[in-house]
Amino acid sequence: MSAATTRSRTPDRLCAEAVDLARAAAEEAAAPGVVGEHEGLVSEGDRVVTHFFGCKEPGYRGWRWAVTVARASRAKIVTVDETVLLPGADAVLAPEWVPWSERLRPGDLGPGDLLPTAADDPRLEPGYTGADEPPPNSVLTEDLAALAEAEDAEVTGGSPAEQPVAPSRGSIAAVAEELGLRRARVLSRYGLQSAAARWEQAFGPNTPTARAAPASCESCGFLVPIGGSLGQAFGVCANEFSPADGHVVSLAYGCGGHSEAAVMPKPPQPAPPVIDETRVDPFPLRPSPDSGSVPATEDTSSAELGHA
Repeated sequence: MSAATTRSRTPDRLCAEAVDLARAAAEEAAAPGVVGEHEGLVSEGDRVVTHFFGCKEPGYRGWRWAVTVARASRAKIVTVDETVLLPGADAVLAPEWVPWSERLRPGDLGPGDLLPTAADDPRLEPGYTGADEPPPNSVLTEDLAALAEAEDAEVTGGSPAEQPVAPSRGSIAAVAEELGLRRARVLSRYGLQSAAARWEQAFGPNTPTARAAPASCESCGFLVPIGGSLGQAFGVCANEFSPADGHVVSLAYGCGGHSEAAVMPKPPQPAPPVIDETRVDPFPLRPSPDSGSVPATEDTSSAELGHA
């Protein structure tokens, strides 16, 4: 170990004693009353020392004010080099920043929001690629290009999708244009599998509703078929009383609103009433004197007890 290394690890005496100077610098940079006690120092090099002070500011628990002081060679005046707020070992830090593309979740896209799709999105693959044109989608082959140059023909560069006029009829580009299949990109196999797994998790055969269903959606009259390869396993529910109304459901999904479910059972007959409230009991307007529980004749023994 060299002498220079030994000197750099030993704090300079004058810089180490400049605690008041470092505190004044920290209080000048911080808000009043947020600089705490002196928590130690560390040697940064020859005649360079960093003093640490506690931070009392709310929201910065575990942080420390670090003030670096230094002095020139053979000088006795210590000056402030830098003041900064640094996190300590147990400091509360903000979570690691995550790009928006990784933080985005289904349902986050609102009205007016635009979601750009990356060029290398694994869910998509090129759609029409101009299979009837030589790669890389050139307008003419090399032989025809030489012939066109000899004939002074005017040829517009670019792929058929970039041409200002529709391509000639009979080509793949023309057929794709008529069928509406001329899209730049379509779902890749990964995109199809990802969508299928997502839909099956929401409305698939393993959901509690499907397990208690009388039959699957494959035989339900409310199922609207969809096209494409996904139509072999999914459809759209059109039963307004179903929990999956308007959603893409698996053909193995099912609910109690199946169109071929059993006939609705008749409502159970209520038990006969204990009191017949449908019968009217006639009561005379002027009952006979002896119809009550108390005899009409006066009883001397009961009269003494206060009975009428």
